[in-house]
Amino acid sequence: MLGMLLTDVLESKSREHRFDLVVMSRNASELERLFPSDNPRLERVAHDVNIPLDAGGYDSVFHLASNTHPYLYQSDPVGTIATNVLGLKNLLDAMDPGEGRFLFASSVEVYGQNRGDVERFDEGYCGYIDCNTVRAGYNESKRVGEALCQAYGSSKGMDFIIPRLSRLYGPSLRTDDTKALSQFIMKAAKGEDIVLKSKGDQCFSYCYSADAADGMLHLFFNGKRGEAYNVSGPPDSDITLRELASKLADVAGSKVVFQVPDEAEARGYSPATLALMDTSKIRSTGWAPCIGIDEGLRRTVSSLAQALRRGRGRSRTV
Repeated sequence: MLGMLLTDVLESKSREHRFDLVVMSRNASELERLFPSDNPRLERVAHDVNIPLDAGGYDSVFHLASNTHPYLYQSDPVGTIATNVLGLKNLLDAMDPGEGRFLFASSVEVYGQNRGDVERFDEGYCGYIDCNTVRAGYNESKRVGEALCQAYGSSKGMDFIIPRLSRLYGPSLRTDDTKALSQFIMKAAKGEDIVLKSKGDQCFSYCYSADAADGMLHLFFNGKRGEAYNVSGPPDSDITLRELASKLADVAGSKVVFQVPDEAEARGYSPATLALMDTSKIRSTGWAPCIGIDEGLRRTVSSLAQALRRGRGRSRTV
């Protein structure tokens, strides 16, 4: 979702500022479909990031490849860990450490479960993760990924930045994304009832995808070397899952219904019930999100509903 949006932004800027852009994905047909541009400065490379790259010496690198939803956590647990660690190492090795900056997209998931001692996670917080579960592969590998960036910074002088992203949504989300938020949105885009598979009292921070991309670019140019920063939406984007479902039902003109998740779904769900992010650190650099939760959900549902009617599945509209 975010990689496609960020590539669109950079591809547009590459024409204006005359820099070359390489976009990599393991799916060659998806590359051609998603990025049909005739821009001579855009190069498409079909490659699995978990395999070392033949080419190297890139000036700057954005690492956004990852399994990011529950079904993939439990159906592809090895791939989830490998992409966040081995894939990251391969990209770190492909960058010229004496050039620009490496950006590793991390997650609110690195904080684990709230120990009950704070209301919001700041960048120094570390909560509990039960590492002896399949679901923990995502959280733990993101933590290892951040530590790997620190190791390259120390041993090779690599300049890097780590945005820790809250739960994201936006018109470019994948239709097969199994996160509760994404399922709610797809139901709303189809005008269907919103299916809530819990009491919905989990309270999380959310962020519109365009704000997340903007925050990442801001940190790329303005963040302090070697630092991690929380990236999330405005204060009204800190809400419970039940409130989120209700808002989407209002947008769709439908209702919220409750359903028990199956065993496979339950294994992929986060055990966290309170995961609010403190964004004072990134705000101190001059950045602030623009899109509130009501406007973001309205834009997302409207864009996806139009895309579904055209048979495209997801939208590039921001």
